[in-house]
Parts: sequence; C-alpha cells; structure tokens
Amino acid sequence: MTLPPPIVATPPRKRLFVTLMGITCLIVVAAIFLAWWIPNRGLANIHPNLPNIVGLIMVVLSGSAIIGTGLLVLTTALGKDILFTRFMRLVVIKFLLPVIEFVGRVIGLDKDDIRQSFIAMNNSLVLSQRIKVRPDRILVLLPHCIQLSDCEIKVTGDIHKCVQCGRCSIKGLVGIGLKYNIDISVATGGTLARRVIVEKRPKLVLAVACERDLTSGIKDCYPLPVIGILNERPFGPCFNTVVDVSKIDAALTLMLERALRENLPT
Repeated sequence: MTLPPPIVATPPRKRLFVTLMGITCLIVVAAIFLAWWIPNRGLANIHPNLPNIVGLIMVVLSGSAIIGTGLLVLTTALGKDILFTRFMRLVVIKFLLPVIEFVGRVIGLDKDDIRQSFIAMNNSLVLSQRIKVRPDRILVLLPHCIQLSDCEIKVTGDIHKCVQCGRCSIKGLVGIGLKYNIDISVATGGTLARRVIVEKRPKLVLAVACERDLTSGIKDCYPLPVIGILNERPFGPCFNTVVDVSKIDAALTLMLERALRENLPT
C-alpha cells in the first residue's frame, strides 16, 4: 500500500489552554469568594472575628490561584524554570486539566483542541526544567499503528526488525535511534507502554500518539517527564498513522543539548 501525502497537522498552541486556565482561575476565585460571603453573617454569630479569619484564608487561596496562574503563563512564555515548575506540572496535570476539560465542554470547545493545547503546555513545562539527561536514559515510545497494517514484519518489541523499505515512518525512526543511540520501543497499547516504561526506567520519555493517548500517558507517567508529539492520521485514528521524524529529531537535539554541552557521560 502506498501512503498518500501526510496531512500537515496544525502545531499545538498553548494559547487555548492558557485562556481556559485563566477562565478557570476566575471561576475558582469567584467560588472562594462566595464560599466566604454566603455564610459570612452566620460566622459572625459564632464569633465576631470569625468572618475576618475565614476571609483572610479565602484571600490567601485566591491569591495563590492568581499567582500560580501567572507563574504558569510566565514559565511557558519564557521557557525558563521560574519557580516550582515540577509542582506546577502536578497542579496542571492532576487538577487543572480535568477542570479545564469540563469548562471547555460547557462552552462547547472540541476536546481534542483542549488536549492539543494541554500537550503543548506540558511540553513547555518539561523543557523549562532544563533536565540533564543522557541518551541512554531517554525512551522514544511509538504506537503500533505507526507501522503499515499489511507489513508482515512486526516491529513491536524490536524496531530493528524493520527491513527499511521506507513505506512508513519506521525507517526514519530507526535512523533516529542509531543517530542518537536512543532506545525506541513500539507498544500495542497503554498497558504495554506502561510495562515498557517500568522495565526500561527512563529519565525522560518522548511519546508519539494521538491527543487522547498522549494526554492519558502524560497523566499516568507523572512525575516522569514526558514530551508529547502528535501523530498524523491520513486514514483515520489507529490505522497507518504517520509521524514527522524531523520533529522527533528536533526534540531530541534540544533535550540532549545540555548533556552534550556539559559532557555528561554517555
């Protein structure tokens, strides 16, 4: 089977996730204010100073939400680890993402658009940490649908079984693995992907998948840093998908730049 020219995917943009994050922050601040204001008179009946004490707590919580949102925006905009980047990834992945997905559904946004923006935000936070990592501690994880469905030689478990026919993206990915001495694995699903990560114990994962699987994988792998690269689906989901090998090359170059510059042992 000959693949048609791959569909050029629109690069994921952080702007949508940042906008939704700001809306969510405002909703949280409003909810905090209401939680203080509604029972305020009742609190005064318990103790005259209790409304002020509760109000101070609410101000601290609201200020934390606003400052945290501002730090996230600055970190992703500047690409630098300003403060508490790892903790902020935890907040984004475990708390903000479910809330933002809910807000997005309420206002009618496409869930894949939100996921794309989340992946871009996550990538920025990971890159801003400036992680020092050797090539042998990086794992490139690929979905099995990246290989042509009619190929008789299955590369799941060992990508080097590829005969280099060039009909799918595997050939270029084998070259990337050899170029950087990087471990590349193909997984048939989330369970196998998690098993590969447990067995190989990488310090950083570069994963290729669709919006749903990347989002799920980033959440499941935390605190392990994951860089997500979206695949292209000229035939629809989970069938003969394509990845732009140059994006993987560029991401690996960026991640290994510090290790190479500081001559970390390989």
